[in-house]
Amino acid sequence: MQELEIKTEAEIEIMRKGGQKLARVKKALFKEVKEGKSAYDLEILANRLITEEQAKPSFKMVPGYTWATCVNVNAGLVHGIPTKQVIFNKGNVISVDLGIFDQGFHTDTSFSVGIEVDAETEGFLQVGRQALKKAIEVCRTGKRIYDISEAIQTTVEAAGYTPIKALTGHGVGRSLHEEPAIPCFVPGPKEKSLSLTEGMILAIEVMYCQGRPEVVLEKDGWTISMRDGKIAALFEETVAVTKRGPLVLTV
Repeated sequence: MQELEIKTEAEIEIMRKGGQKLARVKKALFKEVKEGKSAYDLEILANRLITEEQAKPSFKMVPGYTWATCVNVNAGLVHGIPTKQVIFNKGNVISVDLGIFDQGFHTDTSFSVGIEVDAETEGFLQVGRQALKKAIEVCRTGKRIYDISEAIQTTVEAAGYTPIKALTGHGVGRSLHEEPAIPCFVPGPKEKSLSLTEGMILAIEVMYCQGRPEVVLEKDGWTISMRDGKIAALFEETVAVTKRGPLVLTV
């Protein structure tokens, strides 16, 4: 990852406008997650909408990756390739990750949604939304990365689920992935954790699962899935740490 870069108020405003563009694309993709649709359908739509927003797909700027989105189903956690063969069915949990590059800055977001899932699975997804909300609330000057990780871990574990340890959220800005890493669990003592300061831009990403946290890399070289085959989900927003508190850029 690139080094941490503190953003000015003017740069945050540029990223806010970019984040609003990304939010519009995300909302359109969310509406298209339906039975019978494919991951490729979302990919085509994302490319068209990002172009209409006069921005560029961030993920296509990652070396070796040629798609605008990552789409995963059920045990798929992240980096799923959006192919025609990935068809959405009733009972599936679909996770979609995307980012845009606009006016020199990246913003990053993701969501998971169930297609006519049972109450238990919908409850599982609600836990992720709540964990993200609580993590965002502590993105304030004087707090630490530890506090974000703790908010995620305690919310997820209190509901009987498991935070992912192999992957993290991250800083974001001129590079898609900047320092600091933002784990979904508390990795060490609070006093050794980085303090949050005004001008930090963080891609807060809640990644968690119904079973054990071990992951595997699939044969396509990109998709990361749960080793035990149980359902995973992710929820992510790009958040600025400001003197007035957390500012969510991707809404």
